[in-house]
Amino acid sequence: MKTLRIALAQINPTVGDLEGNRDKITHYIKMASEYNPDLIAFPELAVTGYPPEDLLLKPQFIRDNMEILKEIKEEVWGPVVVVGFVDKKDDIYNAAAIIHNKRIVDVYHKMYLPNYGVFDEFRYFRAGIRSPVYEIGDVTIGINICEDLWYPEGPAHTQSLSGAEVLININASPYNIGKATFREKMLSTRASDNAVIIAYLNTVGGQDELVFDGQSLIISEQGEVICRGRQFEEDLIIADLNLDAVFMRRLHDPRRRQKLMSIERVERIIITREKIKADKRPLPVKNVAVTEPMEEVYNALVLGTRDYIRKNNFKGAIIGLSGGVDSSLVAAIAVDAIGRENVRCLFMPSPYTSKESREDAHRVAENLGIELIVVPITEIFDTYLKNLSPHFKGLPLNTTEENIQARIRGNILMAFSNKFKWIVLTTGNKSEMSVGYATLYGDMAGGFAVIKDVPKTMVYKLCEWKNRKEGRDVIPERVLTKEPSAELKPDQKDTDTLPPYSVLDPILKAYVEDDRGFEEIIAMGCEPECVEKVLRMIDSSEYKRRQSPPGIKITPRAFGRDRRFPITNRYRSY
Repeated sequence: MKTLRIALAQINPTVGDLEGNRDKITHYIKMASEYNPDLIAFPELAVTGYPPEDLLLKPQFIRDNMEILKEIKEEVWGPVVVVGFVDKKDDIYNAAAIIHNKRIVDVYHKMYLPNYGVFDEFRYFRAGIRSPVYEIGDVTIGINICEDLWYPEGPAHTQSLSGAEVLININASPYNIGKATFREKMLSTRASDNAVIIAYLNTVGGQDELVFDGQSLIISEQGEVICRGRQFEEDLIIADLNLDAVFMRRLHDPRRRQKLMSIERVERIIITREKIKADKRPLPVKNVAVTEPMEEVYNALVLGTRDYIRKNNFKGAIIGLSGGVDSSLVAAIAVDAIGRENVRCLFMPSPYTSKESREDAHRVAENLGIELIVVPITEIFDTYLKNLSPHFKGLPLNTTEENIQARIRGNILMAFSNKFKWIVLTTGNKSEMSVGYATLYGDMAGGFAVIKDVPKTMVYKLCEWKNRKEGRDVIPERVLTKEPSAELKPDQKDTDTLPPYSVLDPILKAYVEDDRGFEEIIAMGCEPECVEKVLRMIDSSEYKRRQSPPGIKITPRAFGRDRRFPITNRYRSY
């Protein structure tokens, strides 16, 4: 049987850590070599990390990345190795180096550059113009990069018609809810339509707002999953690919013969004439289960938080724990991300803090095994009011006094952050950030916004999933059932200002993520007055969101990288 043994190194590189990425790549080359593969692949821009953004505008960075590739080349002997890096010719290219026996045989340049959503590759790269196929003994392969595979008539189509039996597609494909399913359907279609095996290799890890989920896939020529990489973890995926099955499938596909008559044949590059050896020891069976949606989102938040803290060299994290659902969830995520010994929480009661919130905050901290530091703010608040009273004389209490409390808490959190080098994890969710139900320099003060892209209704679902997973109420039942409140004035409820979250969140999704207009949202069954109020709040809060810390993207359209609206903007659709 004609086979090809491939190893997909699903690694977690760090942007700009060229030496660290080099060491990780060479480590995985050695690890994979123990299984005697014919080819080892690494993700898109594995040398630099993804996305390197404006580091790409620094000539020294480009030169250093190419020097690192030369060092990696010296470690390659035996199997073919494919490594993502930045190539420099007359311009710079998102590229894959094909290395064999300490020699760079060829460099492939990415042909389709994404420039939508979180992607901005036209800002930096020039598109490639060639899509060769490569011969490893009697096996023909194609190599392409990420977006190249999403186009039905792109390089994958050309390479498969030019004889490629296997396509190696290296990626840095960021996570959002539902993307893995959509991605798998696309890969299945592309493999089946082209009667080719697709080895789809994704990177893994957190990079600022983005999380890369891994979940590398090998899809058969029939469009079926052969094997799957772990989700949100580094992994080494090794498989023996049956190329006789590809040949058999093509024999029975007359449509392919018609396509061959019109295709322009591409360049063929010989990597080695040495035939692939078939006498390899069998590989262990590997099965990776697909996770349920809330587990997937929770794991994405954990990985994004862990990598942001670890890669930016913070010693630990501190959270303002209020006894509410949002801060409880953030505390649970932080503990799973960096360990309870590295997490501290501050409970900062005011004159309006309820007995229930005090009890719930202590219970959450106890359940998570983390230290809870109590710093009352009543005296500080009274001092503010006393010193401001001559200037505010005769004016009624309003959000000014509410926001002073939030800003006192933000100040205290930042004091602990400065003193102990702990990053402040903010606790605002997407629903609140959408409508500006947050205080600048108060509860928005911090270094990383863990649930910034998580709607409030999903916050509850994530807490319920966490409790089910642990088999106990890590987050107390009362936290999940009591009415949400900022507790900044007597008997305050979120619904004093906002519609119920079950009403608000569908409006937010329609307007923020789907770009639906006023009339379309009303047609969904929403009250016109409610829709107009919510849309006004979203539009008028852009200046707040622009000043918020970065947070993990988990929806198809997050604020910041995805949704970029002008602050000064008079257009209204209502």
